[in-house]
Amino acid sequence: MSPRLRIIVVAPACGLKRETADRVLAFAAARYGDTAPEIVFHPQCFLSDGHFAGPDAERGAAFLDAANDPAFDAVWFARGGYGSCRLADGVYAGLNEAAQTKTYLGYSDLGMVLARLYRERIGRPVHGPMPADINRAGGEAAVARALDYLTRSDAATLEPSARSGKPVIALNLTILSHLLGTPHEPDLSGHIVMIEDVSEHMYRIDRALFHVTSSPNFRRAAGLRLGRVSDILPNDPDFRKSEEEIARYWCERSGVPFLGRADIGHDADNKVVPFGGAGIA
Repeated sequence: MSPRLRIIVVAPACGLKRETADRVLAFAAARYGDTAPEIVFHPQCFLSDGHFAGPDAERGAAFLDAANDPAFDAVWFARGGYGSCRLADGVYAGLNEAAQTKTYLGYSDLGMVLARLYRERIGRPVHGPMPADINRAGGEAAVARALDYLTRSDAATLEPSARSGKPVIALNLTILSHLLGTPHEPDLSGHIVMIEDVSEHMYRIDRALFHVTSSPNFRRAAGLRLGRVSDILPNDPDFRKSEEEIARYWCERSGVPFLGRADIGHDADNKVVPFGGAGIA
């Protein structure tokens, strides 16, 4: 019998409630039985410092503890929110050889960390569901998708474009816009770039796409795929353009092909996208 996968959960942004962690553990045990991965929630996940899951230094230290520990195979980010960009540059400089071997799974605000890891070629950054998603409607399916990818590299968990072997990357649009011009910015050359967003006004979607598509880095991409843009906030006056119309407009202006929709978003149907062109880890 092969050894069980060992997963450690940390929270570089907002914290997690213990009852959410308990739900994830119970679900994994029920779904996988004796083959269930060992999931360890770092104590830092449950800290609180205002908006954040503990002070910046403690969040950074917990991430280093998790990434550098050779006893674990994967780092699973607890939830999004905001705070990942506040991790010090020294955190990334402190990643060791064990960190190079791990899969790092998350999305939303954790795109900041995934992009920096990808830029620096550390481990296997992967866009996909997080433990907090179990609280969504249908959220058990999202958690199952994440665990199916981590435990057996199940191709059924992947966003269709990630099955082709072509270079892909998936990020929240707002996060991607804020990444550009920073030490976290990944090279998008030749990549299919997938974006999604949540709880923004349509004019902010438009402005973020102006910024992203104006970037020389983005203009070297192979194309853009648009994920779900959900919970759009009311615009007064009405913006009168859909997210797809906006994306097509800015793609045309920038000369980057619009490749259609992507099956990602802030919902239980959010699919897995391994950064790069490997497809299956």
